[in-house]
Amino acid sequence: MTEEKEKKKVVALLSGGLDSQLAVRMMQEQGFDVSAVAIKTPFCDFDCGRGCGFEIRERADDLNVNLKTVYLGDEYIEMLKNPKHGIGAGFNPCIDCRAMMFDAAKKHMEEIGAEFIVSGEVLGQRPMSQHGPALRTIEKESDLVGKIVRPLSAGLLPETIPEKEGLIKRENLGMIRGRTRRNQLDMAKKYGIENPPNAGGGCLLTEPQFGIKAKDLFSHVETPTINDIDLLKIGRHFRLDEETKLVVGRNKDENEMIKAIALPNDILLEVKDHVGPTSILRGNNAKNHTEFASSVTLRYSDAPKDQSEIVLVKRGDVSEEISAKSIEEEAYIKFRI
Repeated sequence: MTEEKEKKKVVALLSGGLDSQLAVRMMQEQGFDVSAVAIKTPFCDFDCGRGCGFEIRERADDLNVNLKTVYLGDEYIEMLKNPKHGIGAGFNPCIDCRAMMFDAAKKHMEEIGAEFIVSGEVLGQRPMSQHGPALRTIEKESDLVGKIVRPLSAGLLPETIPEKEGLIKRENLGMIRGRTRRNQLDMAKKYGIENPPNAGGGCLLTEPQFGIKAKDLFSHVETPTINDIDLLKIGRHFRLDEETKLVVGRNKDENEMIKAIALPNDILLEVKDHVGPTSILRGNNAKNHTEFASSVTLRYSDAPKDQSEIVLVKRGDVSEEISAKSIEEEAYIKFRI
């Protein structure tokens, strides 16, 4: 029991990816009591199975660490409106995002009396946020200069406060650089990490096509809601005017999600007598686009393209049936986001 009490505490940012797991193992090997913080955002949900964060709680159990989850919601959206350090190839504000994550970890560090923060970042692995200047910027923005240890690459990085204070030794730290995973996979075997997750993050903002839709949303809505962002994740999107867009479901699951997401002022459309999508019109001018949206909805349905069909149009508790005809592709594809 005495030995346990004497263990120094550290906080690790845990994504569920291999690198963050290795960082935890390296610290445990050096005698630290590691607690983990996992971050959720509207664009990177560690329960969604999209990538690095899949099964985060199971990862924490495997590592035998306590897990605290932090959700960055409205404050994340506010940051995304004007990220101080810009965006990457998609719509990804990686430097500002990482700074927010470290700030959350810092609060937990202070709460539990931990010595420093650990991250699985690898020098040169990600183009925007994991080169030397970016790593230093992230430390400054989160007020953690010298207090972030990146064990996989620390032998290539400036000396940290824990090193200066003798809490960790440089010879026990890694010198991994770049995007190859060979060293990490060798380490996974050493630490008994079975079925290491594939490389690649789960953040939707790094995906080019999603980034285009996100840019469109943020350029037309002053402060998007979580509901707006959930709608971004599904369907085919069409910008009809400055205040209105149409989203057309691509399969049964998306149709159900569109119905669940719909707000009282949204307009839902479905073809009455044929299999097809659920579509949603959102925006101040939605009513003005009902006929056009009905024709597009028909286009993506199994209804015959050469005759009029009935489309069910619902807004709140009010429903109506309108007759419409499928539209030609060249007449609507120019509105596709």
